[in-house]
Formats: sequence, C-alpha cells, structure tokens
Amino acid sequence: MKNVGGAAQGAAEEQTTGERRTRTRVARSILNHGPSTAADLAERLGLTQAAVRRHLDALVAENVVEPREQRVYGHRGRGRPAKVFALTDCGRDSFDQAYDQLAADALRWIAQSAGDGEDGQAAVTAFARARVAAQAERYRAIVDAAAPEDRAKALARALSADGYAATARSASTPGPAGEQLCQHHCPVAHTAEQFPQLCEAEAEVFSRLLGTHVQRLATIAHGDGVCTTFIPETGPRTGQADQAEPPRPAAPASGATDHAPSATASTSGRNPA
Repeated sequence: MKNVGGAAQGAAEEQTTGERRTRTRVARSILNHGPSTAADLAERLGLTQAAVRRHLDALVAENVVEPREQRVYGHRGRGRPAKVFALTDCGRDSFDQAYDQLAADALRWIAQSAGDGEDGQAAVTAFARARVAAQAERYRAIVDAAAPEDRAKALARALSADGYAATARSASTPGPAGEQLCQHHCPVAHTAEQFPQLCEAEAEVFSRLLGTHVQRLATIAHGDGVCTTFIPETGPRTGQADQAEPPRPAAPASGATDHAPSATASTSGRNPA
C-alpha cells in the first residue's frame, strides 16, 4: 500500500508540473502575440479551446492574465465581440528580470544630481539617448542589410532578440499606407512609466534607423497591451514631419485603450510610451 500511495503521489505531482508548464506556455503566447482569444491560443498551442479556457481561468485567478472586451475597428458584426485575454502587470513581472526598481532609483539619482527640474530631466534624457544609441549601433547593420520594404521586419527581429517580442505587419485600417511595429513585451515598462524619456529616445532611434518619421499609437508603459509604432510606407526623411493622421492600432495586435495618444518620434515619451 505504501508503494501504491507513493506512485499515486508521484503521478499527481507530475500532472501538476505538466499543468504549470502548459499555463506558462499560454501566458508566454499572450506575451509574444499580444491580447488573444481562447480560439487564438488553442490554434497556436495545439490545444482544445476547453483546455485553454481551463488554463485561462487558473491564470486569471492567479492575476497573471485578465479578460478584456476585444476592440473592433470598422464595421462590427452581430453579437458581442470575442473576449481577449491580456497579461496583467503581475503577469509581465513574471517574465521580467527584477531590475526595474534599481533602474528607476538610478535614473532618479541622475535627475537629483543634476539639480532636479529642467536640468534633471535633461540629464535623464541624455542618459536615455546614450542607452538606445548603443542598441541602435547593433541594429543598424541588420536594418541596413534588408531591402527597404523589409526594414521594419528586420528591426522587429533585432528587437525580439533583445526580449521585446516584436512583430511588424501592414497596417490594415483606413488611412495612410504603412506598417505597424508592435512590441508585445517591454523589459523596462515600469521604469518607463516614471521616466518617459526612455521611450521618447527609442522612437527617435526607430525614426533614424528606418529613415522616416514614425508615430507612436499605443504603449505598454501607458497602460496599453502592446507598444505600437506606425511607420508610413512612404514619407519624408527624418526631421520632416508628416502631418497625416496615422491609422489607429489594428486589433488584435494592440491591446490599446481609448486614452492612448498618437505621438511623433519627438514627443512619444511625453505620454509614456
């Protein structure tokens, strides 16, 4: 009887471990692809929708994911829109390294050492630009080696290698033709909430690398599900602003909420990006 009990306990532990691994796969799929429906997850992971819903229920109970109403752009068909599931701040933290507080403290010290006020903010901006400049040098060879029409995708691959889970796709909503660069994960999101200069500098680098004006449509640091940047198909070189209104983030790539502002490369950080 003792051996039987031990075998049963071992089987139960193995099942629990398997369940946990599957839930982690579900959460990571949402991280990589943005807010997703149960049907999306079932298709990507090769699971039944019933199994996915069971894991989603557990993840919701653990405050790893949260249900949201799916945003619909353009004509809405009959019936309620499908419910999507997005990572909570707690869920994102489980994939982050725990350096956010250290980074925020360091930036706060930089600002204070420069005298706070405008001088302090300028010092933080200088740091942010220096930080992303190092990234830009690594990305430049990758982007420049790609054909002009593939440069956004090349940048997305480079960002993904640095943990941003980025994708690029054509903007399908009405408006100027172009692409949307989506970052489904941001390792510095919590720090960027306090110091939007980090995201402003990032948008400036995107503009320089791609050789065109870009506009931020949604940001994780601002409370949205995905950082979304609009890249026009054709447009003036950096420094010559295109005043055309860009399309709003295309569902389901964006978990953006209605308060997300559009911003130019030079102002994206002012509304945390």
